Amino acid sequence: MKFLISGTGGVGGFFGAKLAEAGNEVWFLARGAHLDAMQHSGLRVESTQGAFTVLPARMIAHPSEAGTDVDVVLFCVKSYDTESAAAQLLESGARKSLVLSLQNGIDNEEKLRRLLPEAEIAGGVAYISSRIERPGMILETGGFQRIVYGSFSSHRSHRFDELGESFLRSGIRADYGEDITKELWKKFIFIASVGGLSALTRLTQGEILACEETRLLVFRAMKEVESVGIARGVALEPLVKERVFEAMGRFNPATRASMYFDLVNGKPMELDALSGTVRRLGCEYSIPTPVHDTIYASLLPHHQLALQKSRTL
Repeated sequence: MKFLISGTGGVGGFFGAKLAEAGNEVWFLARGAHLDAMQHSGLRVESTQGAFTVLPARMIAHPSEAGTDVDVVLFCVKSYDTESAAAQLLESGARKSLVLSLQNGIDNEEKLRRLLPEAEIAGGVAYISSRIERPGMILETGGFQRIVYGSFSSHRSHRFDELGESFLRSGIRADYGEDITKELWKKFIFIASVGGLSALTRLTQGEILACEETRLLVFRAMKEVESVGIARGVALEPLVKERVFEAMGRFNPATRASMYFDLVNGKPMELDALSGTVRRLGCEYSIPTPVHDTIYASLLPHHQLALQKSRTL
């Protein structure tokens, strides 16, 4: 299959590189110093599974450079870049592709369906701890790499089967989710709560778990997300405290959320897509969300400052 990676960051860079290493035709869309480094030296991946480099032949600045016959777009941009990245796809041969969103949040796919009416939109969840360590290099540290993906329609095209086969041949653990909305919310509960509090406290996951008061705060944040999800009609199983902490304990204790790295590096954060969405839905359904209110209000000034700086560059 022919792939376009829209957003060659920690998620898109890692999975795209795995697909390319297995012999698929993969085009990597990036910008700035990261793109310059990839065009010069290729894309380097260092992970718990080993290290390898993708040669710099297909590193591009605009999706139109990939040609007109793209089968699948792995849509991996930050949630606040969804509209601008989709507009680029609309101007390219990828506008009719299968577009698999691997973004944080629960409403990116709705935006993509509106912005790319000819495309087949799929939802996806990426379970991985990876980031751009430096321009041209992706670092994966968590020891787990998994994708759950699925269609929002009962009539999915043959491209889903072909995509599953491509993932399998590339050594990517990928499972088809019959209820992809539920899968999106399961990750949303985790990333909005752990990611937000990781940034707010500057703590690693191990440090959060080591303090009873702090891990209970994380659980309270998760219950807020669960409550708004159930009010929205999502078939979520009730969270059980012991199981949540057991699952968190399977991560490398040094793991930090991507929002933490965005904060300390002075970059915009996916704040509106995470705690901001929890707050908005809480207001809509009259459900109190005090933990996410605090996360949002505390991180918002940093996010706004980073946005202002990015617009002046």
